[in-house]
Amino acid sequence: MTQERVHSHDVTQAAHDVLLERGVKISDIAEIVFEMQGPYNEKLKMEECIESVEKVLLKREMQHAILVAVELDRLAEQKKLSEPLQTLVETDEGLFGVDETIALGASLGYGSIAVTTFGHLDKNKIGIIEKLDTKRGGGIHTFLDDMVASIAANASSRLAHRLRDIEENLPKNERRIIEDE
Repeated sequence: MTQERVHSHDVTQAAHDVLLERGVKISDIAEIVFEMQGPYNEKLKMEECIESVEKVLLKREMQHAILVAVELDRLAEQKKLSEPLQTLVETDEGLFGVDETIALGASLGYGSIAVTTFGHLDKNKIGIIEKLDTKRGGGIHTFLDDMVASIAANASSRLAHRLRDIEENLPKNERRIIEDE
């Protein structure tokens, strides 16, 4: 018996839903993007940051990573992981890097700006990332805080590339494909 595929619209909706269920709004991520890209673009508007986050969330790889991340955090909250993994995730053990590895992997599609921005956000815990950090807030968000950093890093990189195309006066129909990804 062949199992039906999950429709991409269902996966997109599920990724959005789990972010909201865990207390993460698009605007929370967009605020981080604005903080990251504002110094490089004095004309940047929050609406552009929101749009960039929304575009990043359309990528299947990002959606899949979000779903895996949140599921692992939930399982840890329910104490359904086996030891020693339960304790590693529950305490957000400093040498446990799987959470960063998944989030970093989700950053690779947007180039070196996304990768370096992810590292900065992971280290400095800006905005909603700080609130989600398991060691600082309530609940277990060992994976989610890194995924939010990845989303923000990707959206920031997307805007940086878009700005360059605008500065080079490229007509809209010639701007790099990354603007629509």
